[in-house]
Amino acid sequence: MTLARTYQDLSRPGAGGTAPLSATAAAAPRSGRLVLSGIYKRFNSSPVAALHDVSLHCQPGEFVVVVGPSGCGKTTLLNIAAGIVHPDRGSAVLDDKPIRFPGPDRAMVFQDHALFPWLTAQQNVEFGLRMAGMGAAERRQRSMEALRMVHLGGSGKKLVHELSGGMRQRVALARALVMDPAVLLMDEPFAALDAQTRTLLHHQLQLLWCLTRKTVLFVTHSVGEAVRLADRVIVMHAHPGRIRKVIPVQLPHPRTFDSADINELARLVRREIEEEVNRVNAALAAEDSWRPKETADLGAPAGDLGSGI
Repeated sequence: MTLARTYQDLSRPGAGGTAPLSATAAAAPRSGRLVLSGIYKRFNSSPVAALHDVSLHCQPGEFVVVVGPSGCGKTTLLNIAAGIVHPDRGSAVLDDKPIRFPGPDRAMVFQDHALFPWLTAQQNVEFGLRMAGMGAAERRQRSMEALRMVHLGGSGKKLVHELSGGMRQRVALARALVMDPAVLLMDEPFAALDAQTRTLLHHQLQLLWCLTRKTVLFVTHSVGEAVRLADRVIVMHAHPGRIRKVIPVQLPHPRTFDSADINELARLVRREIEEEVNRVNAALAAEDSWRPKETADLGAPAGDLGSGI
């Protein structure tokens, strides 16, 4: 039975619910151990480091979500794991191999779908396979299976402008999964979608993760998104970016999004982020650098001011 068929059988109503999914999940993966150690990164345009002494270990098959206020270095950390950005100090290692450049063992899903508008959905999914030199028949089979996994089996011939926002993000997810990467890197992939579509994609991503057991490093601003999906939530400090707190989420997948446990975890994570935002705002207020300067005294207005109108 193909993975796509297993996904369809488990996710359809009346198929025994979602409880059996964990039992039928893929075997524990042997690859996908991502180790970021002592990461320090400062960009030339900033006097403050984007990341300072950040260490994060993602175990094979683990779903790790990074949250924090704007400017805390979440996306920079993800780009270092992808090999797009190099740290000034520290190391990034995947399965005992140093990360120096982007590679097929790491697939990235961006906030913007980044699809080629002149290609169909299927051709977009096939693109990486084509660049890897895979034959046309195998490319077609694998791309169609990936599209079926994200419920777009009938949309392979559509161009990007014919797809909704949620459909485009699902094509981007299929394009990442079809490469069979060891690690899936996701940079706020659902941020631009409406709440209803976002919830639907959270559910679908959970099912796909349970079946594929890919290591996932996921960046988001959404506390609800973090506790719905994560095995661990990493809350970041800002200015410079550091790890503030690690919160394990010891709830089985797939999860009921409106459960009391999820809501309690969301309150815990939200409190941590609010405290961090308050700390940053207090520091800015103490510096007083953000306040506009008072205007100089312009003197008494001229007597004939406006007389020429």
